[in-house]
Formats: sequence, C-alpha cells, structure tokens
Amino acid sequence: MTDSKARIAILGASGYTGSELLRLLLRHPRVEIVALTADRKAGQAVADVFPQFAPFKLPGLITIEQVAWKEVDLVFCALPHGTTQLVIKNVFETAPHVKVVDLSADFRLRDDGAYERWYGHPHQALELQQEAVYGVVELYRDDIRKARLIANPGCYTTTAILPVVPLIEAGAIEPEHIVIDAKSGVTGAGRSAKENLLFTEVTEGMHAYGVGGHRHMAELDQEFSKAAGRTLAPSFTPHLVPMTRGIYATIYLKTGAGVGAEGVHRVLADFYRSEPFVHVMPLGQVPQSRFVKGSNMAFIGVVKDRAPDRVIVISTTDNLVKGASGQAVQNMNLVLGYPETLGLEQIALFP
Repeated sequence: MTDSKARIAILGASGYTGSELLRLLLRHPRVEIVALTADRKAGQAVADVFPQFAPFKLPGLITIEQVAWKEVDLVFCALPHGTTQLVIKNVFETAPHVKVVDLSADFRLRDDGAYERWYGHPHQALELQQEAVYGVVELYRDDIRKARLIANPGCYTTTAILPVVPLIEAGAIEPEHIVIDAKSGVTGAGRSAKENLLFTEVTEGMHAYGVGGHRHMAELDQEFSKAAGRTLAPSFTPHLVPMTRGIYATIYLKTGAGVGAEGVHRVLADFYRSEPFVHVMPLGQVPQSRFVKGSNMAFIGVVKDRAPDRVIVISTTDNLVKGASGQAVQNMNLVLGYPETLGLEQIALFP
C-alpha cells in the first residue's frame, strides 16, 4: 500500500467479531472504514447496535449487495459459516484487486472432502478454497504476505496450534499422544439469541459440548498432520465456562526420549523468542486467562507432569482478539505491507 489509508469493509459488523474489528480498527492509523454490513440491521447506525461507538464517525449499516466493491481495498468477512463462499467468490469477480480476510470456517480446510465431511455440504468455491492461506501468522507469515485470501483460524485451534505445532516439528513430543482439554467464554458462540446461552443457563456451571466431534478438530487434524508428515487425530474436548471471553487450553503431551519438560520448554521459548504476540512463561509457571483479556497475546506455560515422559502445556488467548479479530488485523497488516503489530499494541485489561 502507499501512504494513503487502506479502505476497509466489514461484512457482518453487528456480531461480536465485527464489533471487535471496529474496536481495533478505529485506533489503526493506516485504515479507513468505508463499509459495514449487517443484513438484519441494515439501515441502522452502528451506535444503535453498539452504543460504545456513538462518539465515532462510522458508515451506516447496509446490506452486502449495497457495498461498492471497487472502492474497497480489503474485506473482513465475519459472516456465519457456510454463507461466505459465494460472497467472496462474487467479491473477487466484481473487484479482483480486493484482499479478503475471512473469519468464518469456510476456507480453513485444504482438503475438499474434509470440508464436506465436517460441515455437511459440498464447498461452493473449491478453486478459492485451494488458494486460501491458513492465517496463523507465526507459522505462515511469508505465505500470508503474498495472499489475497486469508482463512483466519478458529479460536480453539489457534490456542492449541501455537504450542503444539512447533513441538511436533521439532520431534519433541510423540504426536499420537495429544490430548487437548479446552474452555471457552460465552462469546465464542456468537451473538445470536440462543436458549442455552442465557445467563441462567450458563452461570455457576460449566459443561462439555461437541464431545468427540467438534468441527475445530478438522483444523487440528490438518495442521498437526502437516507438521508430522503423517495423519494424526488428536483428542479435543471443548467446554463452555461462565466468562465473557477467553480460551484456556490444557494440553497433555508425551515427550520424546530424553526430552522432558525442560526440552519442551526450550523448544517453545526458542521458537517464539522474537514473536510479538506469543509469550512463553518460565518453566513451571501457569498462565491465567486474565493475562490476555482484550489483547492480541497468547500466553503459554509448560509444567512437568509426575511421569518424566509426560508434560502439561497450558495455552490461553482472548477468543475475540488473538482467536478472531486481532489475528485478522495481524493478517491484514501483513497483506497490506504494514508493520505487523500496528493497531494491536493493547495490553490486557486487568482487573
């Protein structure tokens, strides 16, 4: 990009990821928000949906069909899964110059059969699915810089992939023995009104869901198998906990011969030594979800288990930031040639 500001559109701006994109982009010095869509709320002002944005001058909410694509440089798609494929295909046909960061799951899986198997219907833009780059910046930074379509990863998967993939690649763990026990705040389920997400249904309790078949397993299978060079099927169980935002993953691993917790910690500390948004804590220290709330950070802790060949790795992110909108802005910065940390320097909100 030149010194002029990039013109940004957010599709699905009335959801939690859309509002988080607005929060981050309003303080980004190199972008201008030119279009915001929200089909059911089209015609309303953003402040009618999110009053916190009332002091800021923002475009009104419109339908996707009303967007002037030729006046847009980059699009964030924060639309429901299954609805994005044809929208993005149309964007590229109408305005081939546009870059897209998609926050849905529609372009995350490289294998055609895997998408249909996990999501229950054929993919409607297979040529774009093959073109899309999986947007874990710390693993695919060079590919992302050259891409026009970024598949922003899921929140659970980002939180697990960051610690596990470097360990698989380094041969520090036995990849057939990966168990991920993960918890999510309620915003991970989106903003739609659902009975099981009512305050009285969620507060003072927790429960597992998607047991044995959560769709984020497909991303874990894909990325762990790629790192190992063979097919892997890790165990993954998500839980809903009564907090607004955050992902907290406790990961049980079996180390390679002679590696131990010290070796696992050394691999992660070395791998992320220069990364601005991943912090590996000293060996034995355990992160808390509050360490990352509102920030684009991931905190990783490594703890010895009782058995010398077992290790516990704990990883936490904010599901709306590093797990969604913050990582999307990080991807945008790379695609547009901006400094990667621009607009993402927020420190966690505590208490």
